Order: sequence, then structure tokens, then C-alpha cells
Amino acid sequence: MPRRRDLESICLIGSGPIVIGQACEFDYSGCQALKVLREDGFRTIVVNSNPATIMTDPGFADRTYLEPLDLEGVADVLARERPSALLPTMGGQTALNLAVQLAEEDVLAEPGALERRALELAEERDRALGALKELEFDHRTGKISDDDYRELVGPLRRRVAETLRALELRAESTEERVSARG
Repeated sequence: MPRRRDLESICLIGSGPIVIGQACEFDYSGCQALKVLREDGFRTIVVNSNPATIMTDPGFADRTYLEPLDLEGVADVLARERPSALLPTMGGQTALNLAVQLAEEDVLAEPGALERRALELAEERDRALGALKELEFDHRTGKISDDDYRELVGPLRRRVAETLRALELRAESTEERVSARG
């Protein structure tokens, strides 16, 4: 995908406090997103309430704000920084909910601001897949054959694909996976 020349800075909303079994994947994906965005020449801004996340370490973003992940805290950062784009999809449900609130309160009302449709697509798997199909975009379905499944080694984290939250995340061994699938 070509780099968008109309964007200069991108603000990533983090996931806030990490709960055991939840949110660590959002910190990892946020770190990777910040790394790639900086490598592509974008100025990066991260807002997160949790100083214990890796994405808030110096060097991951050009500007880091440790602020409450609420409407007022994030709106204040957006007003100060005036980013070209907002990236809420790396911060899980917390960031997505905040982006919806920001849109509803017209904080994102500027031309080119986040479209509500983009948030809805991020939330609803069937709609996202429909949009990809409509665009004729080749994508993976995430399905794996039984033979491939048996060859996987080591502990694996699995969760229901229809949720961004890891409420059903659990570790399993190769033997558990094979016996569970029959």
C-alpha cells in the first residue's frame, strides 16, 4: 500500500491497564504499529494511561502522553497535537470505545477525521469481511487445516475471532489442541 502523503502525524490510543490474560497483545501490536509508522516517516503520538506498557517507553513514539484514557484526557492530547490521523484499532476495546465517544462529541469533526463507519467495521467481523470482499481485497480467513493444526508446537494462545477483547484467551498444549479437535 502506498504511503499517504496527506498525513504527517498519527496518534495511537493505547489500551490502558494490562489485566492478566488481556491487553498484552494490544501493547505488542501498538509497538509494532508505532515502529512501522516511524520507519515510514510519520510523526507518532501515543496516549496511554499505563506507564508500564512497552509502547510508552522512550523511543517508540515521537511524543508520549500518560493521560487518563477518557474523553477529556484524549481530547486534550488531540487538541494539543492536532494529528493528521487517529489509530484506535491497536488499543483494543478501550481505544475503540474512546474513538466512538470522540466521534459522537464531534472532537473528530474536522475534514478527513475518523469516519464512524471505520470504527463499526473494526468492531463487527462480518461487516469488515463484507467490506474486504466488496473491495476485492485478498485476505486470510484464519482457518487452519487439521494436519497443520497437529504440527503446531509449544503453547498457543487462542481466542474467539469475533472479539477484540481476550475474554476467552487460554493457553493450550499441542496435545490439548489435537484432542479438542478430535
